[in-house]
Amino acid sequence: MIVKVCGMREADNIRAVERAGADWMGFICYEGSKRYVATTPDYLPERSKRVGVFANASIENIRKRAHALRLDFLQLHGTESPELCSTLHTEGYRLIKVFALRSIADLKQIPPFAPYCDYLLFDTPCTGFGGSGKTFDWELLRHYDGDTPFILSGGIRPESLNELCRFRHPKWAGIDLNSGFETAPAVKDAARLKTFIETIKKTSC
Repeated sequence: MIVKVCGMREADNIRAVERAGADWMGFICYEGSKRYVATTPDYLPERSKRVGVFANASIENIRKRAHALRLDFLQLHGTESPELCSTLHTEGYRLIKVFALRSIADLKQIPPFAPYCDYLLFDTPCTGFGGSGKTFDWELLRHYDGDTPFILSGGIRPESLNELCRFRHPKWAGIDLNSGFETAPAVKDAARLKTFIETIKKTSC
């Protein structure tokens, strides 16, 4: 089970969340977000994988931020094309493409992107780009029959544990945590995260 903690920015908090056991950390490179990372933090995780989150950024900007933050993955959260994903994939970047799910029909968007993605991330629809802090209907994922593994996102918080432990899918690879563990935008409660991460990794989730 991969645990990604997104919306990181502050150096001390990054250190604390890394110690709490986050496998991946997300750094938002979209200027419209209140968790936007304008400059490279004084500390970047050494054990946790680094994920840069973009929304309709130019390929030049993506390359620049990927280099500055030494990213392990690019997460594309906008209306990026399969052609852009193909180009980035060919250049050697590892990709996560986000899909907001309202209905089964939304799953039909995936096939053109799948050959270029290492993971998909399924999230809750919202206005604009970024998280809504709400969950979507996970039952929709019973209809996902692709080969690309996925990360489950959208409104996951400490009280989501029981529901997560009931969820099953052969391609489910991990979870994405953000506002449900925040004390302020871009500041995570590392103690709550540590408890949650230890619990979910000890169970059959």
